[in-house]
Amino acid sequence: MRGLVNRCFGEQLLALESFLWAVRGEALIVRPGVQPTVKTTSNHFEVFKMKRILITGGAGFIGSHLTDELLAQGYQIRILDSLSEQVHGPKQQRPEYLDSDVELVVGDVRDRDAVRRSLKGVDAVYHFAAMVGVGQSMYEVAKYTSVNNEGTAVLLEALIEKPVERLVVASSMSLYGEGLYRTPIGDFVPGHERTLEELKARDWELHDAEGGVLTPVPTPENKSPALASIYALSKYDQERMCLIIGRAYQIPTVALRFFNVYGTRQALSNPYTGVMAIFASRLLNNNPPMIFEDGLQKRDFVSVHDVARGCRLALETPAAAGQVFNIGSGQHYTISDLAQRISSVMGKEHIEAEITGKYRIGDVRHCFADISHARSVIGYEPQVSLDNGLNELVTWLEGQVAEDRVAQASAELSARGLTV
Repeated sequence: MRGLVNRCFGEQLLALESFLWAVRGEALIVRPGVQPTVKTTSNHFEVFKMKRILITGGAGFIGSHLTDELLAQGYQIRILDSLSEQVHGPKQQRPEYLDSDVELVVGDVRDRDAVRRSLKGVDAVYHFAAMVGVGQSMYEVAKYTSVNNEGTAVLLEALIEKPVERLVVASSMSLYGEGLYRTPIGDFVPGHERTLEELKARDWELHDAEGGVLTPVPTPENKSPALASIYALSKYDQERMCLIIGRAYQIPTVALRFFNVYGTRQALSNPYTGVMAIFASRLLNNNPPMIFEDGLQKRDFVSVHDVARGCRLALETPAAAGQVFNIGSGQHYTISDLAQRISSVMGKEHIEAEITGKYRIGDVRHCFADISHARSVIGYEPQVSLDNGLNELVTWLEGQVAEDRVAQASAELSARGLTV
């Protein structure tokens, strides 16, 4: 009897403690089988309690890795995913890599009923559901706008009715357009859109008013957006919509601008996926990677494991609410260098990349991440080097079959006048 009384008192105390932390707008997290504890850090207290998390689009590449990261920390996971054929193939079955503990709701983020059902009993939401791809977005405009913009609107209307403790939205480096640059005299300036005349002349680099070549530097979050594609526009809309509604309805919201994410489980037969997977798909079929422009454009390639970790930190750090963070590696490489590296680790050194010398509408010259803000606020620190990440990717590729659709996609863009 005394044990029952003590247990009931303990539950009441935990409920009171939960209430007090909720009032302060901070997450109360208790791991299963572990007594709740308070951990003091330099800028906040953390109380740990197991939470149920919804990940829209969670059956895909990044979402599934985030699922693994959260499960390892004791969270319960529910996924809402349409299992899009472009990503998951014609069978549209539950992916084998999804942990059996994950609850999968097959449904469209634009379906109000499916969204409301998925939100029942949920404490926090990651919004990852989206159409992805710069080139495809420039002709499937209605579809990208419907899934990305309308889907976000449907989710937000449901969250207005049933607020959660935290909303984390996947944004994109694409919204920056060109990154930040330094002039020959040392001034920092935002990159500008290259003219059609420059592109036709194969003058790939950016210049200042006096004709001097601009030098790319890491791009911080305060660089103004320069939306060069429908995809970029839709990701910016997703980000802004979530932050606006989050602020209006007191839903602590965080936007994460992912840079070029790579790793296992990426859709190899989707020609509009990340460049790493596209190159791998070509090489698996003994075809050369196709590179636009001259191959010297610079990007930030970040392991999906680091991205998943960054996503968890955005959930667990109270100070992150209302803010935007770059999630990248903090390193940059040229596209040609990347092609050489992946060819080498796949044992396909004899297959040289094809430099097309063409420009694809919506592409930018240079953009790579300044991650100092994420470091200082959420404690984000990339841990996977490009070499180690490529080795893991290639090990996974050995058991994969990829249908190379890159040439078909390139022909589609060319036929529509979307390459120069």
